[in-house]
Amino acid sequence: MKTRVRPRSINRHVHRRVGVFALGVGLLFTVNQAPAFAAAPNLADRVIEHRLANGLTVLMVERHQTPIVSINITFAVGGIHEQVGQTGIAHFYEHMAFKGTRTIGTKDYAKEKPILDEIARLGTELEQRQRELARKVGGGTAEDAAALEALKKRFDELQAEAAQYVIGNELALLYQRHGGVGFNASTGKDLTRYMISLPSNRLPLWAAIESDRMANPVLREFYKERGVVMEERRLRNEDSPTGLLFETFTSTAFRAHGYGVPTIGWGSDILSLTPAETEAFFKTYYGPNRATIALVGDINPKEVIDLIEKTFGKIPAAPPVTIKMPVEPEQRGERRVEVEFDAEPSIVIGFHKPGLGHPDEPVFDVIDAILSDGLTSRLHRKLVQEQRLAVSVQTDASHPGMRDPNLFVITATPRAPHTAAEVEAAIYEELDRLKREPVAPKELERVINNLDADLVRALRSNSGLASQLAMYQAVAGDWRYILTSRDRVAAVTAADIQRVATHYFTKSNRTVGVLVKKSSAKIAAAQNVEAAP
Repeated sequence: MKTRVRPRSINRHVHRRVGVFALGVGLLFTVNQAPAFAAAPNLADRVIEHRLANGLTVLMVERHQTPIVSINITFAVGGIHEQVGQTGIAHFYEHMAFKGTRTIGTKDYAKEKPILDEIARLGTELEQRQRELARKVGGGTAEDAAALEALKKRFDELQAEAAQYVIGNELALLYQRHGGVGFNASTGKDLTRYMISLPSNRLPLWAAIESDRMANPVLREFYKERGVVMEERRLRNEDSPTGLLFETFTSTAFRAHGYGVPTIGWGSDILSLTPAETEAFFKTYYGPNRATIALVGDINPKEVIDLIEKTFGKIPAAPPVTIKMPVEPEQRGERRVEVEFDAEPSIVIGFHKPGLGHPDEPVFDVIDAILSDGLTSRLHRKLVQEQRLAVSVQTDASHPGMRDPNLFVITATPRAPHTAAEVEAAIYEELDRLKREPVAPKELERVINNLDADLVRALRSNSGLASQLAMYQAVAGDWRYILTSRDRVAAVTAADIQRVATHYFTKSNRTVGVLVKKSSAKIAAAQNVEAAP
């Protein structure tokens, strides 16, 4: 059974976006089961909002059951803000943000800084020369090779010299020593997020650390960490059958919009990122005016505001940026792609759909739940339990982002000896059923009630509520967007489901990716050759 409440994965290197109903959730604050909300009729009466002069938004909810506060810092910045040739830079900056500041992570920044500056200069020159030599016939002259080797030697010496000043993982150790838990981050197509929970009397420490990190990040160990990201890409995207399938499928579905680019970036782009480009990206996008800080727990809002004003309030706003996001053209025909891998087959099917705020958005949340939420869901019952065609089947109502038009995705793994083609046909049968048969009132009521219950359970935790508040403020521009979500979902009718399924679940609007076992692909290719006239 899957959970539809976000964040699905709050770990440092998550590249698949946090998913939708949780994002579109109506929070049951009027029927709330969480004791923290018992004293107020709804969320609107509990959230205290404060806006700093530099544009930073602060959202606070008091919950005094335990002396703990959960904090979520969300930037309205993600993979879709990257330029061509710099894909993956948002995710890479998330890595670098854990390296410390001018005062954290270093034994002596005054001595470290000139070395880091020289590493950045020399590293950029070294890689530029390597590219130039690669373009030369024969790889250049012996003199070219000798000059390159000398540069590399000096670069390695500087790296070793800089390492002497590094205090590894000091940020995490600081929080750990003061009772912090859940210190983490995630990057998606729409957002970059940092989170921590800690004793409420440690808020001054948190404010000092995070305001320093927002204002004065230091890109130390740049090239080492770039190698770590490349290894992560190999493990998650290139050497993973599921990762490679989704990457190929998504880039096939999107031709213009940035949603088609993997959040981790393309390998060649990652390897060409420079310290100067990464710092420029940070200065352009990661200012306080693009950030929301949500604090939920044992807090005094007035004291929190004073603390944040004294720390974050000193940080200047980032310059205004006009972002022109390309509009994905209408798909006019099915797209299919195969990925060969030494693994068991699987299939992913995606249909283009609207993004956040569209009237059809809550309908997709309900369809998502009808098809794959739990053991009684339609796809699980039909494909896994009854027909035994698949080992697993899942749906996702907004892949790979939610702000802009995205994809409704269905993923399945066939059960041997059944094929991906059999599973695909069975999935289409269930989608056609949504078009021709109204969902029974009892089933619709059960699904909507389950979505409500999922939400309530998720928002019982301080971290869950902080996550939702910051996320909606960043992606929708106003946290109040969630206040009407439950009503929108509850208003979905059987006729709405039929209309949406008929309009969007069409052959011309779908993209299909199939993972094909290498041996099977070779046999099929040979049969095609033999059958050719």
